Amino acid sequence: MARRAIILIEGHRSIGSLYLNAAERLGLCPITLSADPTQYDYLAVEGIEAVRVDTSKLHALIRECCRLRETYEIAGITGFSGLDESVPATISKLCRHFDLPGPNPASIERCRDKFTQHQILARAGVPMPAYHLAANATDVKRSAAEIGLPVIVKPAVGSGSRGVRLCHNADELTEHTHYLLGEDYIWLSSPRILVEKFAQGPHYSVELMGNEIFGIAAVDFGNNSHFVGLEYTFPAALTADEHRRITDVSLSCLQALDIGWGPTNIDLRWTDNGPVVIEVNPRLAGGTSPQLVQAACGVDLIKEHIKLVIGCEWDLRKRHSQIAAARILIPDCDGTLDWIDGDDEAAAVPSVTEVKLHVVPKTPIVRKGDFRDSVGYIIAASPDLAQTRSILERAVDLIDWSITPFV
Repeated sequence: MARRAIILIEGHRSIGSLYLNAAERLGLCPITLSADPTQYDYLAVEGIEAVRVDTSKLHALIRECCRLRETYEIAGITGFSGLDESVPATISKLCRHFDLPGPNPASIERCRDKFTQHQILARAGVPMPAYHLAANATDVKRSAAEIGLPVIVKPAVGSGSRGVRLCHNADELTEHTHYLLGEDYIWLSSPRILVEKFAQGPHYSVELMGNEIFGIAAVDFGNNSHFVGLEYTFPAALTADEHRRITDVSLSCLQALDIGWGPTNIDLRWTDNGPVVIEVNPRLAGGTSPQLVQAACGVDLIKEHIKLVIGCEWDLRKRHSQIAAARILIPDCDGTLDWIDGDDEAAAVPSVTEVKLHVVPKTPIVRKGDFRDSVGYIIAASPDLAQTRSILERAVDLIDWSITPFV
């Protein structure tokens, strides 16, 4: 009898290995298809089968899956964005081709383009920041003048905060526009820039499975112009009214975009006028979000997502109730990492649930102002928010490193 396999298209730095482990716990053989498998270190560490294939081409993936079906029973297909933001839509079409569970390809396409997404949500009456689409520096400048500074300037298609910046004044606007339209930022299609009004207020990340809101996390980006999360807290401390209004607007997003299969992550801010939606992503949030949920309530969202992908019933019942928080470790300069230590000591602090370092000595550190700046994270959980934060501070203080700046 052929062994059941789950196909993972591309990988993910923070949660890719969690998908491998969860798949194996469910008795599945995980197989990764990637344009460049060597970029995912955990594949070699785990000894997982990986196949090099152009993941932006649907016909190439169909051909490879047909080849794999000669050896395996393919139980399901899912994956991650990888280097090409069209990959999630390609995955949904692949599922449709092989008659496997998956989201609606048209809905994924609508979400992938943030300008199209903004238009659909605005027409449905979902509260959104003012926005304009720009194709060149003149358009960006004109859009910012009409909307009013400060504004967020970002690619219309992208993830992980790549190319996203808060511009407070004309100089910052010009600088970031030159960066996006210059040689350093890589576009996989014609440049399309979204300029939107900065919605001021606390940032929240809403996690949904199907049409059910599973939880809401608070996100702290600090006071910098790049949107690199520094601390995450799950569940967020909200009043009953705040929770209800965030729930209502989140469900309105699902209805407007015609999504509701599998996981969805919605980013929004609580402003003076209530919740304002920043963007909707039809996937699990990356980073530390799944680990936070598991530390806070004992639910393995990744395992439950895989169960859905292979056509099984999921189980989101909470096993316990705690307040979990994650601190993201961000270097304060570029250079060569001389050494980093303290992770074992931090992990030994009571109520610390996980300590993870992404780097090793002699690694070049080049900050990009997005998710790739993280060199690690620490997660702690306890019954009380103040206690959790105190535990987290104790553990963070034990981590230390040295970076020699580049000459």
